[in-house]
Amino acid sequence: MVKPVKFAHVVYMTRRFDEMVAWYEDVFEARVVYRNPALAFLTYDDEHHRFAFGNLDLLRPGGGEERGEIGVNHVAYTYATAGDLLQTYARLKARGIAPYWPVHHGTTLSLYYKDPDGNRMELQVDCGTLEQANAFMATDAFAANPVGVGFDPEELLAAYEAGAGDEDLLRFPEGPPAAIPVAHGMT
Repeated sequence: MVKPVKFAHVVYMTRRFDEMVAWYEDVFEARVVYRNPALAFLTYDDEHHRFAFGNLDLLRPGGGEERGEIGVNHVAYTYATAGDLLQTYARLKARGIAPYWPVHHGTTLSLYYKDPDGNRMELQVDCGTLEQANAFMATDAFAANPVGVGFDPEELLAAYEAGAGDEDLLRFPEGPPAAIPVAHGMT
């Protein structure tokens, strides 16, 4: 069975956006990789981001302080190859477990799942090197669409089974920005 090769990141939703970013910068000596008023991505090591923060004051204005909105949005796990991710997709699909959100973020090809309690997990594969991810996150294209583009995992699985390699499987698709599932809140 294919397993993740590493823990990737955790995403928090907050109404204390600036305080949270500053706290993680202080505690983990993290640096901001990308930030706009609604989203921030930070890292402290060789990952393009270990933490991400969604500013609920902008993403869900007028909401309260309920724990259901505030807190962990999802945790992410990285697979070694696109083939490993797609084999996992096929195995889970055979068990009746389907992703609720397939999205190509540009930095990662990702499948989002919910466990029986509704906890969200991102299973992903990196689309390039750390340097390439950091460079992409500094572009106008990323600033214009930090969420990414949706994709059909069945199409990618068929391409993988037909012999496509990671270069083809990880190519950023053309299309409009992916719609964020309402219950998800952010990437």
